[in-house]
Amino acid sequence: MKRITEAELAKELREQYMKTPPEDMTADEIRDMSDDDLLDMDYFLHEFDDLDDDDFGEEGFYIF
Repeated sequence: MKRITEAELAKELREQYMKTPPEDMTADEIRDMSDDDLLDMDYFLHEFDDLDDDDFGEEGFYIF
């Protein structure tokens, strides 16, 4: 697996989000975002993608 820097990832994400901006955003807003803000936005947009919906509410699954 090839390693990628944060700057390279931000560049790829910027291009992706400028083509199809998230709801309530424009390509200009994406273009003007800092790399850190762009990476944070991507994280929060996909924060729960890996979670299986069936995990919640299972017996014995508690967080205190």
